[in-house]
Amino acid sequence: MSHSAPSASTPHGLLFVATDVEAADEPDFNRWYDREHVEERVRIPGFLSGARYVSRGGGRKYLGLYRTESLAAFTTADYRAAFERQTPWSVANLDRMRDPMRRVCAVEAVTGFGSGSELVVLPLPVAGDAQALIAQARAAGLELSQADGFVQSYLLVPDATLSTPLPRESKDNRTLAPLFVIEAGSAPAALALRQQAASAFDADPAGGWLLELGWKLAASDLR
Repeated sequence: MSHSAPSASTPHGLLFVATDVEAADEPDFNRWYDREHVEERVRIPGFLSGARYVSRGGGRKYLGLYRTESLAAFTTADYRAAFERQTPWSVANLDRMRDPMRRVCAVEAVTGFGSGSELVVLPLPVAGDAQALIAQARAAGLELSQADGFVQSYLLVPDATLSTPLPRESKDNRTLAPLFVIEAGSAPAALALRQQAASAFDADPAGGWLLELGWKLAASDLR
């Protein structure tokens, strides 16, 4: 298996879904995600993996990341069928999401490889020059890769057409900001990398989310 990054012309795609859930609904919400939803999504042709994270600080409590071969995976009949014909269990739990955030993104400026147990998500201002931001993210990733505990970093660039909102997602002042993501091998490393990344982008480190991996499913596990 090659560990090289996707070519610039065909970056991987990534579905980013973050949400809060009322405490009373969490047991069934987690059961749905773990027993139905992740597998259902990862079985869609073009999907590579699905992973669940829980916040240690910042952002929404729950985050799901689904990696795809490219953004084209979100335009297929298979994906539309899964998105438009939800199971009753899915309908119930999508309605339980509070302040959800759905983004379909191109994965750019990939540095490193592998999956870390800890995740940093650093929201960035909407870029006027996307290519300049990608170059900046690539440079930041190379610098971060020298730090202990660094596993991988990448820039998520939301696609405005594909990032349709979830049923409960507010459409008021909805901003599709780019997100710089770092995967790390330990919580202390994630904290240090968040600080370093914030400095590289002149951002507030307190605005960066810290999350821990719950579990991950690869399409190769299913086929």
